[in-house]
Amino acid sequence: MLEHSDDRAVNDWCIEHLGYPVAERTFTAGNLSVVHGLRLTNGREVVLKIRDDDARLGACTWVQRRMWQAGFPCPEPLTGPLPLGRKVASAETLVPGGGEPAPADAPRQFAGLLADFVTRAEDLNPQPLLRPAPAWVHWYHKEDGVWPVPDDRNVDLNAEWCPATAWLDELGAAVRERLEEVRDAACVLGHGDWDGRNVKFRDGRPLAVHDWDSVVYEPEVVIIGQAAAMFEGGPTGAGASVERTVAFLEEYQTARRRALSNNELQLCWAAGLWVRTFNAKKFHLDNFDALGRDEAETRMRHAGI
Repeated sequence: MLEHSDDRAVNDWCIEHLGYPVAERTFTAGNLSVVHGLRLTNGREVVLKIRDDDARLGACTWVQRRMWQAGFPCPEPLTGPLPLGRKVASAETLVPGGGEPAPADAPRQFAGLLADFVTRAEDLNPQPLLRPAPAWVHWYHKEDGVWPVPDDRNVDLNAEWCPATAWLDELGAAVRERLEEVRDAACVLGHGDWDGRNVKFRDGRPLAVHDWDSVVYEPEVVIIGQAAAMFEGGPTGAGASVERTVAFLEEYQTARRRALSNNELQLCWAAGLWVRTFNAKKFHLDNFDALGRDEAETRMRHAGI
């Protein structure tokens, strides 16, 4: 059994909302949230996610539940978000294992599954509570300056000016201007953090999509573009190469059975470039170069900037 005060609070939460106490904690992980793997005394294995409350969370869980019911590969949401101390917690079934597909198959696998997500979600009700999107997708923010408030650190990126990143500030402003075309565009449901940390495959087939707090309700070109730029690269913020982004965009169109117009493709590139530029500005604080000028210029050309 769990013993510490925080563990007792988790144990009490599980008794109240899942019907059984905790027998064992199997893992602890997380970035913006604290994630515990728990084995309950009835033998059931669950994942408990604890984070700050947010108006988006209820809508995220609603989408996850509907997608699970529709047969989409994801953990079954069990309960929450519900208060746990000063935070809120949600529980879902544990779906262990999985990994990334073979490199040659990755654009097709990641793009095809995202297309399946967007297609299935078309039957769901609109979810305006999911706007605004998380910071890395939130190009349309109303903060003073180019950059929104990051979600993973207490810093004003607009105040972090230096000669080495001045070009990123200019690029971010140009990307925002390019994306103004979709500020009031129709939105669809999708996932805003589509990479190998959150999207798992097994034996060439989708196993589970995780991190449903990153569900977004945005124009489809934004959802496609951020995924095409970031489906490879993980936590470093570096993302996919230009060539792999091209491959992703081609595979997505095939999976959706709809060709994007030249302008839509440019907007996809712009949406991806926003994420890459935001990450580059943020990770410069960690002395990590997440976007080179040559690659940025290539992506700008693709975006019509």
